[in-house]
Amino acid sequence: MSDTQSPNRTMKLAAVAFYVFAAGLLAVGLRELLTGFEENRCSMTYMFEYPEYRRVALPRRVARLYPAYGLYLYGEGLYAQETRALKLTGAPVLFLPGNAGSYKQARSLGSVALRKAENMEGGLHFNVFTVDFNEELVALYGGSLLRQTHFLHESIKAILRLYKHLKTPPQSVVVVGHSMGGVVARALYTLPRFNTNLVSLIITQASPHLAPVLALDPYLLDFYSAVRQKWQNQANKLRNVTVLSVGGGYRDYQVRSGLTSLSCPPGDPNKLSLVATAVPRTWVSTDHLSIVWCKELVLATVRAFFDLINPETRQFTENPEKKLSVLNHHFIRHPVREVGETQDTSISILDFPEAWSEVNTLRLAYSTPKEGQVKYFLFALSSRRKAYSHFYCRSNNLEMTSWVYGCTHRNGSSCVHAVDLSMGTELLPPYKVLILSLTDLSSVTHLVVSASNLNGKQFTVECEWQRQESQTQSVPVPHVLSFGLTVSDVTVNSSGLLHTIKLQHFHQVYQAFRITVASQCKVHKDRLPNVYRINVPWFREDSLTTVSVPSVTEISGMLHTSRPDNSSGVLLQLHTAPNCQYKVSVRTSLPRVLGQILRFCGPMVPVYTAVTLLLACGGQLSTILKTRRAADMSQVVGKGLQPHKVNLPVYILHILLSCSWFQEVWSGLCLPLMDSLPPTTPDATFNENAVPAEEWPHFLSPLLYIFGAAVAYWGSALLRLMMRLVSLVLAPLHRPSVSRDCGTLRPRTQLIITLCLTVIGGTSCGALSMFVAFLLHLYRVLRLQMTERSLSHMLNLAPGKHKDTENGKVDAESLSKSKECNGAPLLSECALQEVRDDLQLHLCLSALLTLPLMLIAPSLIHWIRNLRYSAQLDPDPCWPHFVPVIIVYTLLINCNTLILSNSKLLHVTTCLPLPLAVAMVTFSPLHLYRVTYFLLAALVPLALCCLL
Repeated sequence: MSDTQSPNRTMKLAAVAFYVFAAGLLAVGLRELLTGFEENRCSMTYMFEYPEYRRVALPRRVARLYPAYGLYLYGEGLYAQETRALKLTGAPVLFLPGNAGSYKQARSLGSVALRKAENMEGGLHFNVFTVDFNEELVALYGGSLLRQTHFLHESIKAILRLYKHLKTPPQSVVVVGHSMGGVVARALYTLPRFNTNLVSLIITQASPHLAPVLALDPYLLDFYSAVRQKWQNQANKLRNVTVLSVGGGYRDYQVRSGLTSLSCPPGDPNKLSLVATAVPRTWVSTDHLSIVWCKELVLATVRAFFDLINPETRQFTENPEKKLSVLNHHFIRHPVREVGETQDTSISILDFPEAWSEVNTLRLAYSTPKEGQVKYFLFALSSRRKAYSHFYCRSNNLEMTSWVYGCTHRNGSSCVHAVDLSMGTELLPPYKVLILSLTDLSSVTHLVVSASNLNGKQFTVECEWQRQESQTQSVPVPHVLSFGLTVSDVTVNSSGLLHTIKLQHFHQVYQAFRITVASQCKVHKDRLPNVYRINVPWFREDSLTTVSVPSVTEISGMLHTSRPDNSSGVLLQLHTAPNCQYKVSVRTSLPRVLGQILRFCGPMVPVYTAVTLLLACGGQLSTILKTRRAADMSQVVGKGLQPHKVNLPVYILHILLSCSWFQEVWSGLCLPLMDSLPPTTPDATFNENAVPAEEWPHFLSPLLYIFGAAVAYWGSALLRLMMRLVSLVLAPLHRPSVSRDCGTLRPRTQLIITLCLTVIGGTSCGALSMFVAFLLHLYRVLRLQMTERSLSHMLNLAPGKHKDTENGKVDAESLSKSKECNGAPLLSECALQEVRDDLQLHLCLSALLTLPLMLIAPSLIHWIRNLRYSAQLDPDPCWPHFVPVIIVYTLLINCNTLILSNSKLLHVTTCLPLPLAVAMVTFSPLHLYRVTYFLLAALVPLALCCLL
């Protein structure tokens, strides 16, 4: 006996060790996803006076249709008192909260706008409105999205009616949407009666435009599909609508920044997508909530609003070119100039010949004195055009002034006529930088750099001639499966101020690297800080790191989006100090790779968890069919990991779908498109076409399967532990039982409960009925657990006699014993074995039945929170499939191993889990709500086994 037990024990220990390892990998990835980012460097916005939210009265029809929603005007102090009568004179701005968001989140935007308006001439100010969407979970329950869109339309019309007393009332409202609020704002244009002129500018913050984070119901996907088709099919009509989408960066693990890309046709300049780390004067990553109150980002938004005001109408400009210019200025490339400032076209300082100095060296490094002076440096172009390609200059004087000119006419040592070249300046955290291509300066004879400090402020100017080819190097990044064991490095002997390193083969989101930059300088002196910049050419997701020299700095090399075409790869730009040496090392980071996989494909893990539990249930049924006994739950769940049976058919389907003849057969069968792995390119559309398999490595699906199996294995272990603990608590409330039929229902009771739950689900919420049915089944599991404990105590069995039973060991001897148990007395080892078999069966079923409940939980929460407004959930994502779910749940309550083993349908039922698991992986990764349908297809025949 011990010889046969040893392999079983070894296999069980091996399974535990494997799932410990799998859970460890999952934990490492989750830790990197949730905590593996920079600290929050956002400054908090504060209110200097108590915020007030004045409710705006809406027409009775609107108030009756949307009793849970409201419209408010934000105010503070004196401004709040002045606007009590709602006689408004400012420019209207409307804030939309997102998923479970509060209308009071508008206070950051409103407070900063009020403070800045105090310093504006002419009384320019904004009226910040905010919508109360009752903190609905619209990211998980899509049934309210269309209702919110209609209410938003009514709110905009109500806002504009408040300005009818003005001579030049506003004709449109600027909308700022956070999270799903930004998606709702774009959905306005899908309404048939919406006037597109009512909203001409939309700014969204961490809004998942490309696809929903979790597709838990079909209403969510239908809503996204309608919005996407509207903006794509009528792109020309909506071309004058300016939309700016800002992603939070890696701190936002709820909505990855790749999803914030606008799904619009390329080439539309009025649709801008970027990440907060690339916004000038912001340069920080924000989490999903802090993007609303991050002072750096709020200031950029408010500055843009004031620059968008037309001074004549005192309202927002309707000129698309003006809007685009302002947004580019504040969010994309800040030229360290005021918006709309005219360029200086001439310099005439002939009275100060001593102010001019001609530079004949390759590099200039100049620090201004404490005393104010006029100073210009002159660089001759004629002798440099052949040897050099660019002119690089930087200064930590961040005043909004021109500072580099192109001289077209000289008089002696000074320039009398020049063109302003400063508009090409780019603002970096410690200084401003200007890079000029000499091929664009054919009409210029000299370059002039102003280093004047009439106000006595000290700053440094550094300029040099550059040969871009000699200052650009390439380094191939290590393979993603190198696990950090190999290193690619390059050494830069800095004789210049800017060096560029091309990171070859770095263009996919599943790649993640630790980039270390070590700087050493021979001479220690005060230098301008260094800036290391990860530049992604195909998406505005640059990240900047400011460091001092010498230093050792680690940079995180990851991408929010994959390269959509064969464009240039990722660049590492080093704004360096002269006469220093830099060593750049690149190695793969396994934790960050796992974090990136979970960031993009984490929503697919529940699908593989369902697959594992479904195959485990199928394995349990096969054991009952063969031996008339149930196996231990941990064993069957451990064997639910079968990638060769699940992933291989799916991969073959991918290959076949590349053939035109198979596509025709697929379409002829009216089958939906296969759910591929999530799109990763910024211009990808969600589920319009299958994503090419080349975007993701082939090992990814099995890895996700392992993660899902680990969740199923340890989740089922947690379920068993909870059942034991709860049964201990409830045992004193129940009379001890020794029958395997404990907790079952009489047929008449089953019918009554089923009818009652069906009526409740149809008149209130289907998820509520499913939850009650699940609790009834859970009660059956608890009674079995209590009965198993009672029988064990009554029989006072020695552990050694029943190791075979407890380990789930099945052989010919135990099979013959199980046949002999049919007529055994209630207090016997056979009776105990029957209860244990039923317990293992129902534990497997409980784990499987938990999944549909988790997927429909958001709709139940939404119904509970809106119960005071409506007793019925409309629309209900559980309708009408909650009816067969309730029937199945109630029928399975009376199920046991004896009934199943005698059923004529059991053989057919055991064949269903595998094909349904393959179908689940094929059609559910991007449609999580379909998991319930496939589980139901497996459970219905199982429930019929209880009858036939």
